[in-house]
Amino acid sequence: MYFLIPAAGMGRRMGSQRNKLLLPLWGKPIVAWTLLAAEASPAVRWIGLISQPEDWGDFKAILADLSLTKPVVFIQGGDTRQESVYNGLQALPPDANRVLIHDGARCLATPDLFDRCAAALETHGGLIAAIPVKDTIKVVDKGGNIHSTPDRRNLWAAQTPQGFDVAQLKACHDRGRREGWEVTDDAALFEQCGLSVHIVEGEETNLKVTTPVDLAIAEFILKQRMGEDLR
Repeated sequence: MYFLIPAAGMGRRMGSQRNKLLLPLWGKPIVAWTLLAAEASPAVRWIGLISQPEDWGDFKAILADLSLTKPVVFIQGGDTRQESVYNGLQALPPDANRVLIHDGARCLATPDLFDRCAAALETHGGLIAAIPVKDTIKVVDKGGNIHSTPDRRNLWAAQTPQGFDVAQLKACHDRGRREGWEVTDDAALFEQCGLSVHIVEGEETNLKVTTPVDLAIAEFILKQRMGEDLR
C-alpha cells in the first residue's frame, strides 16, 4: 500500500510560525508519531511525505533518528492541501494502483486503522475513516439562527486516512483543476465526480492536532497508551 502524508501546512492556529508537525509531542516531533504508525503497519510499503522544501532538512533529521525500514520520498507541497495531494499523486511510482492519504497532524492513528483501511480498498474504490457524531448538530443561517437539526444517526465526522483507487482519484483531481473546484478533502472530489465513498469506522483518539489544547490531549492519550502513571 502506498501512503501519502500531506505535511506542508503552517501552525498558525497553534500559535507557531513554523510547520506545526515539527513541534514536540511527548519527546518527539508530531510527525514522528505519524511516521512510526505507518512504519508499524504491515499494509504500508512506501511513504510519500508532502512538504515544503524549507522543511526537508528538519524532516530528514527526524527520519535519521527514527531509522525507518520503509522508503520515505520527499514531495514538494502546494499552496493548499488539494494542490499538495495532487503533487503527491503525480509522484507515486508507476505501479501504484491504491493509495492511503493521511494528514500528518492526525498523529495518534494506529497501525490497525491503516491496515483496516487498506483491506477495505480491496473492495471499494474510495473510502474514508470516520466516526459517528455524538453531539446534536445544528444548521445555522448567516444571521445566527438555527435553520434545522439533522438526524445525527446519519452524521459521521470525517477523519483520515482516506483511501482511493489511484487512477480514479487522479481523474477526479484533473477534473477539479479544470473546473475550479476547491475542496477540503479528497473524498469531496470523489463525491463531486459521482463516485461512491465507503465509511471505515475510525478511532475516537484519531484527533487532528490543530491547537495547543489538542496537543495537550494528544500527550495525555500517548501517555495512557504507554502505560505511564498519570497521577
